[in-house]
Amino acid sequence: MCLIAFSFDPDSEQKLFVLANRDEFYGRPTQQAGFWQDEPGILAGRDLEAGGTWLGVHKQGRFAAVTNFREPGRNEPRAVSRGMLVTGFLTSDIGTESFLHDLEIDADRYNGFNLILYDGNNLGYYSNRSDEGPIMLEKGVYGLSNHLLDTPWPKVARAKQRLIELVTSSSSPASFWKHERPLKLLEDQTLAEDKDLPNTGVSLELERTLSAMLIKSPNYGTRCTTMVGMWENGSIRFAENTLHPDDLSPATLYFELEPSR
Repeated sequence: MCLIAFSFDPDSEQKLFVLANRDEFYGRPTQQAGFWQDEPGILAGRDLEAGGTWLGVHKQGRFAAVTNFREPGRNEPRAVSRGMLVTGFLTSDIGTESFLHDLEIDADRYNGFNLILYDGNNLGYYSNRSDEGPIMLEKGVYGLSNHLLDTPWPKVARAKQRLIELVTSSSSPASFWKHERPLKLLEDQTLAEDKDLPNTGVSLELERTLSAMLIKSPNYGTRCTTMVGMWENGSIRFAENTLHPDDLSPATLYFELEPSR
């Protein structure tokens, strides 16, 4: 998962609204969003190589998402898969703050990551490449890619602005789900100008390619866009649009989970 824009309002009927693009190598085997046979409470896509996921919800009202922290040359191949962080939180009953503080103790078992967790009440963020430690998030609109939360990369700034415009122009949170327009907000292939590019240690050509909200290259790019709504009454709405299907269905998948508590 490489681009996430999300709005958190604990006083709204839709407390958390998330738009996210997953960027990955096309050849990495993937299962489309659905309920897992071995963990039937989880609704998520699945990385069939490592067994975890990049973003998912649990019917008990939990949400989690992870992105990699871009740091070329710093990768431990024997590290625990970062996708297991999402799965581990979704299948637990530990609150967001406690889970993140427990994770901080042995976060060096993982390559660089950014993790967003929501337990139905509290939203938190932690990166094992930040000196700040876990952060509990207040009401607001946030953006995340492959650096720290709200790092003003051009695509992060554009994604946040589009989400702000969506939230402020909509008559109600329910209206987000009446059409596919929100799922299209991150489908923008515009490249940033060279002067605005970050310097993350990759080549200039690759930095340009990765600066788009929707990435396309010969073997790597944006494979799906996901939209999630976590509601005050415990219900969940989830939609996924597969952009690079290969042997997956290109249809947009919609799920609505009734409150389970």
